[in-house]
Amino acid sequence: MTTCGETCELVPAAPRKNRSVLAKAKLAMAASSSTTTTGGHYMFLVALSLLSFAAYGQLSEQFYAAKCPSLDQIIKAEVDRTLSVDRRMGASLLRLFFHDCFVQGCDASVLLDDDAAKSITSEKTAGPNDKSLRGFDVIDRIKDQVEAACGVPGARVGVVSCADILALVTKQAVIYLAGQPGWAGWSLLLGRRDSTTANKDEANTVLPSPNSELPTLIEAFKNKNFTGRELVALSGAHTIGVAQCGNVDETQRQKCIDANNNNTFPLDDETPVDFDKGYYDNLLRDKGLLHSDRVLVDSNDLKLLVLQYARRKDLFFKDFANAMEKMSLMSVLTGTNGEIRLNCSRVNY
Repeated sequence: MTTCGETCELVPAAPRKNRSVLAKAKLAMAASSSTTTTGGHYMFLVALSLLSFAAYGQLSEQFYAAKCPSLDQIIKAEVDRTLSVDRRMGASLLRLFFHDCFVQGCDASVLLDDDAAKSITSEKTAGPNDKSLRGFDVIDRIKDQVEAACGVPGARVGVVSCADILALVTKQAVIYLAGQPGWAGWSLLLGRRDSTTANKDEANTVLPSPNSELPTLIEAFKNKNFTGRELVALSGAHTIGVAQCGNVDETQRQKCIDANNNNTFPLDDETPVDFDKGYYDNLLRDKGLLHSDRVLVDSNDLKLLVLQYARRKDLFFKDFANAMEKMSLMSVLTGTNGEIRLNCSRVNY
């Protein structure tokens, strides 16, 4: 449970329900119309925007209300139980979701194992993921509980997608670690479907490195349609979790040597398992652990955001939630695209 003064008291966000779907479609169409004046290219972008709107239009916060009315209760109970034993798992689940969405969208492709018979090469062994991603067992355990409660015995397909379970679990994990009464995280539309493919090559190329310079970071997030403000807000996820000492900036490496605890060190060594604004406080005190974090203060514009988030926890939470909502909609599969896996680590057929 975090504590803070009056400057970090949170104001609960007004419920947005599905209005964000229409807003995003309008923004996408506006962006496409201002991108080019060439007729053919313009029509292509408008068509692409309409397809995106069609996908979002099939998502709903109440998607499983009839199919699996106990879904939210199962997610909350199991996530809270898991984190009561291992709070660090919350950071692992958040990282798992990020690494899923950044690679071909929020489609649970990161959960697939190798399957030579189906030409699937797992993303789990990609450089940024190998021996560092965890939380797969938590997703599998919750998936089993959900299907036991809502599925049809003997069915060959699932009821709730692994992509939606990962999204829901991540949201609940952050809420739990924030420990902020009245904060409900972010609006989360449901109805994603699971991919039938994985993309190890993309995982090796699009996921930002802990050694990234600022221009590389900005470009990586821009390629996923994130602004500089959203880059700084999402980087605040590093207020929880640990880093492998081999990835620590050379200015901070002595911390790992002195700690001598299984070659890892907390990203925020003061409140390592509390989702708070400590990450930004550390950056301003020259205590950022990763090079990719430290470079955020190299830009005056981004440093101003770091200052704002360090002063106002409520602003950080608000911007982080908005960016997470946006990320949760990245290249989602809906309708007849993809499938609903029965087992999150392998495709159905």
